[in-house]
Parts: sequence; C-alpha cells; structure tokens
Amino acid sequence: MTPSIPKGTRDFGPEQMARRNYIFDTIKSVFRKFGYAQIETPAQENLSTLLGKYGEEGDKLLFRILNSGDAFAGVDMSQDSRQLSSCICEKGLRYDLTVPFARFVVQHQNDLVFPFKRFQIQPVWRADRPQKGRYREFYQCDADSIGSKSLLGELEMVQMVDEVFDRLGVRVCLKVNNRKVLAGIAQACGHPDKMMDITVAIDKIDKIGIEKVEAELMERGLDSKAIEIIRPALTLSGDTRGKLATMRAMLASSETGSCGLDEIEQLFDLIEAAGVKCAVELDFSLARGLNYYTGAIFEVKAMDYQIGSICGGGRYDNLTGIFGLKDMSGVGISFGADRIYDVLTGLDLFPESLAVSTDLLFANMGSAEARWVVGIAAALRRKGISCEVYPDSVKLKKQFDYASRKGIPFLSICGESEMQGDTVNIKNLSSGEQLSFAADDLDGIISVICKNQSK
Repeated sequence: MTPSIPKGTRDFGPEQMARRNYIFDTIKSVFRKFGYAQIETPAQENLSTLLGKYGEEGDKLLFRILNSGDAFAGVDMSQDSRQLSSCICEKGLRYDLTVPFARFVVQHQNDLVFPFKRFQIQPVWRADRPQKGRYREFYQCDADSIGSKSLLGELEMVQMVDEVFDRLGVRVCLKVNNRKVLAGIAQACGHPDKMMDITVAIDKIDKIGIEKVEAELMERGLDSKAIEIIRPALTLSGDTRGKLATMRAMLASSETGSCGLDEIEQLFDLIEAAGVKCAVELDFSLARGLNYYTGAIFEVKAMDYQIGSICGGGRYDNLTGIFGLKDMSGVGISFGADRIYDVLTGLDLFPESLAVSTDLLFANMGSAEARWVVGIAAALRRKGISCEVYPDSVKLKKQFDYASRKGIPFLSICGESEMQGDTVNIKNLSSGEQLSFAADDLDGIISVICKNQSK
C-alpha cells in the first residue's frame, strides 16, 4: 500500500511547523494585547448545533460523522438523503469556531464575565473542492467579543488586523460593509424577503463576476428592474464619504439600511481616530455569505499576493439566541492561518532564523567525553540555549553533516584533552571561527551564540 493523505489536507514537517508557530505566536500575542483569553472546544459538535447556521451552501459542506457501531442497523434505507443522514449521523466536524463559541457561551454563561473576550486557534473542516488556497482541513485563529453592542468592538477587530499584518510584513486591504445595508438594498429593490438570496449571490462576485451574479439573482427570483437597482451598489467607486452619500440617497426609504450606513460612518470615524495604518475600504458588494451576521462585516485581502480572503468576520446579534440566550450581541474576526502561510511563503517573508531549531551541537567523541558534555549541555539548556549531544560516537564527518543539514550554527568538539583541561571549544560553522571557553564560563558561550542569533 502506498501511504497517502486525504485530498485537501497536508503534512507539516519541522520547518513548516516552525513557520506556522511563527504565525500562531504573532496572532496570539496581538489577541492577548487587546485582552482576549484563550479557550478550546471539541473537534466534533452535535449536528443540531451546526446545521442551519451557515446557510444552505455551508450546510452542504459539513463533514458528518457516522454514529458509533453499525450506524445503518434498523434504518429505513428508502428515505431521502437528508432524512437518512439525520438517522445515521448525530455529530459533525466543526465548520468554523464561531458557532461552537456561541454554544460555549450559552453553556458556560454563569462562569463568564461579560463582555467576554476570547480567542481560539484550532482546525476546522469543510467538504469543499480542494484548490489553491482552499483546503478541507485548515486552522482558524478567531477572536470574539460578546456581550456589548458598542462599535468599539468592531474597531478592535480592525486594529488587530492592522497590527497582526503589520508585524508579519504583509500589506493588506481591509474591506468593510454592513449587513443592514444589504437588507436595505433588498428593501429598495422591492424584495425584502430575498435578502439571503441576494447575499448568497453577491458573496460570489469575486469568484464569478458581476454578470454571473446577476444571472444567479434572476434564477433566485429577482426581476431585471430589481437588478438595475442593485447593480450601482455593487459597482460603486470613489472615496468613503462619496459612497456613503450615494447609498444614503438610494436607501433613504429604508430605516434598516440607513441605520447600517450610520454604523459604517461611525466605525470609519473611530478607525481614523485610532490611527489605523492598513488600507480600509468601504465595499458595498461585500456580503459574507454566513447567515449569522447582522451588522458590520469585514474581509481582508493581501495586496501583493493573489489569493482569496485571508481574514474575515463581523457582527452577530442573534447567534446565542439560537441556543436560548437572548440579547447577547457579539463581534469577531477570523484569521485564516493556512492562507496567511501561503502568502508569507509566496512573498518570502518568513524570518530565516525560524529554520534553526538547535543552537549548539556537542559532537560525541566517546562514552567518557559524552558523559562529560551532557552536564554542560544541561546547564546551557537551563539558561535558554537549545543544545543537542550527538547520540552515537561515529566519524566526525557524519556529525558535521548532521549539523549542516539541520542548520545548526555551532559545533563543539570536546575530546580527551578538552575534558582534562576543563575547556569547551565552540566552532561557528558558517564563519569557521573557533573559540575556547572554561567549562564553567556559560555566559561566555551564551554571548557568542546570542551575538550570532541577532545578526
């Protein structure tokens, strides 16, 4: 049998994991800086928790888990696929981290302090067609604040996007819209009942273009007159102030749409006051197809690398209400770690130092010498230096090759004379420079290693 993994999944070796952890650690540090605390939830959730939260498209992409044992025993196989699925599958792999978070909040509400600010970095699964930048298993890095309707929550999401990508060195454009504006557009075109149909179609505009979006709107029951009203909103250009003025005229009769425009204007005022550095664009074609969004919505794209959105989120007012906890508004952002990885790789932005996992290798010159150097290695580790002692007493060439292939910058060869003289030799494998230290001069050894790390 030839070993393989499922399509849409990937293995990650040591180098890839070092790079992934660089992304995770950067995002975590920003989340913590804004007062967010970490939680985790199970990989699998009850299907009743997941179904109906992501729209019809999302429900199709849920990975379902067969019930334990003989899942088909006693099941009427003549049922349609949906009925049959509900009989044999009670659980599913989580599609995102937001719905499980809402379930967590309701289940643990008596133990939480509101507003509750949490972050979560875990894998999610979607039965999607694998392609560049799209995987069936991938990590999300989410931050959510729940328990307040203040637009300061939206501002924090924008600020965290700004700081994360500034630290990673990626130029991004953060697009902003509001689902209330989309509801206003549905009202303005005479189809308030088609708001979700309009949203699902508009959400595909970057993938299929405006002509195919309009064709899909026709298929979903909108007439040509309605599409004529919608089209300007999808193609609007100019600065933020001008776009808002145009939409205010278009949505003057819609209280909901006007409220959404007010929220957008207030948010952009806060963004300006906070000194956000990344590009922020008002885009009325932005829809975010997930059903649970009710207010501001965000999407982030890299400006120098062609790939889909690398971050997105928005305001949701009713998500915990589905689980029995009413009037608990929240706002969140999700960083797509796998796409961010591809962007950093494509733009060659990962620090070179990530490839180095060991600072110093002690060569194995024999059992007595090895016994002597393990104590020195242990003392250096206690001071934060990553050390290895080569496990076998073999030819030095093999030990040199090991250090070279792993990118270890320093090699120490301590034979019988060094052991008797209580000295440690340190060789810089890049420059060839070799220094000698007293065995107890740990600070001297560390200074040389740290000086190299800072270059």
